[in-house]
Parts: sequence; C-alpha cells; structure tokens
Amino acid sequence: MSLYTPDKCAGCKKTPSEAGVASLKTCAKCKSVWYCDRECQKADWKVHKKICSNSAAGQTAHKIDEGHMNAPPGKVLEKHVPNPFTRLDNGTYLHDRPEKDVYKLLIDCYRMRQEDDYKLEGEVANDSLYGGASTSIAPFRRFIRLAEKRPKLLPPWWNAEKKKECEAFGTKDKFSNLGYATEKQDVIDHYGNLKMPMQLRMLGEVVYGRGPGGQNGDGMRKMMVMMEKGEGPNMVSSFLSLNLR
Repeated sequence: MSLYTPDKCAGCKKTPSEAGVASLKTCAKCKSVWYCDRECQKADWKVHKKICSNSAAGQTAHKIDEGHMNAPPGKVLEKHVPNPFTRLDNGTYLHDRPEKDVYKLLIDCYRMRQEDDYKLEGEVANDSLYGGASTSIAPFRRFIRLAEKRPKLLPPWWNAEKKKECEAFGTKDKFSNLGYATEKQDVIDHYGNLKMPMQLRMLGEVVYGRGPGGQNGDGMRKMMVMMEKGEGPNMVSSFLSLNLR
C-alpha cells in the first residue's frame, strides 16, 4: 500500500494540478510512493530510502527477478583473466578478453552503477529502467561514450561496430540485459565470485571518475593489488567490509 494517496506528491504534498504536471510518477524501484518531479523525489530521498528497499523486496513489478535470473550460474565469462585488480590498477581490465566477455562486463558494470546511484543518492535517469523506461539502453550509451574518452580503457579492437554489437547484446542476453535491474547478490550468484561486484564498481569508478555515492576506491584497489601479489597483510579481509552491501 502506498504511504501517500496517489493523488498527492510525497514530497511537496501537492496534487498534479497544483504542481503543474499532468500526473504523478511512482518511485521506480518500490512503486509505493508518488512524486510530481525529480526534485521532489530527491528532496524526499533521505526519508524514503529507509523503506524503499524493504518495499521493493515484495514488488513483483520491479524487474529484478524475471528472465535474467533463469541464466545459469557457473562459467559466465569465456576466459579467465588473472589478477583483475592489478588490471584495474594499470588500466587493462577489459583487455585480452573475448568480445562477449567485454560486453557482459560493461553492461553489468553499468547496471550495478545505476542501482548503486539509486540506493545511495536517489539518482535516476529519466530515460532509464529506473525512470520508467522499458530499458536502460539510452543512459548505457552515455556510459559507453564516457568509457571511450578514458585513454586505453577499452580494448584495441573496440570501434563503432563493436559498440553496436555491445548494445545489441544488452537487449538479448538472459542476465546482462539492460531491460532488467540487478543487485550485488545477483552478480555474486551469477558470476560465482564474491569479489565481482567490487570489480564492476571499480570499473565504473574509472568511467565516471568517482565511485558510488562519491566514494573513492583507490585505497581498496591498492590493497587488493597487494593481495594478488601475495603482499597483502592479514588485515586485507577487514577492508572488504567497506564494500557496499
């Protein structure tokens, strides 16, 4: 049940006519609260985020658990690339991988980032899945344009044709699909790797220039590099708790 009657905005408490809009829009994740515009949604986020995740858990309307959850876990990536955090540190994370593996990583990186931005900051792209669109292909294209501006982040074979292939892949794959939302546990279960969410978040930080919620993952990345080299102190495991839940 909605916390507010659907004829009034949860933020300003105005009706659509009073707010000067044609109709109210629900929170894209929990579908239980209504707003007249993005500014009211952002203003109410500190209050709403405390109940949003719990409300969303019971909503079958939120497209988390549909087709992509039928994709079997196990060997998701075609090629195992060792020392992923070292590669994140030196900018070669997406290099030396099969094309489809790169597509999956880019798509799931973006999908995790849009979920993190929603949960931590209440940020929603109007043309995304979270903003009411049927797919997040439009903001994903913006994400890719940013990635293309990062020197040598994308593999040498990347070009306009491969970009189109990546976009098409994101509309057809059972898991790495821009028409479905995803969460940390989904990624862990699918890839069978507890550190996969951390890898994707750090990749997103390279693209956007900042981590989720404005966090800086440099220290954590350096610690993980040390761990891969066998130089990490025993305290490394305690730092893992800093990773977003």
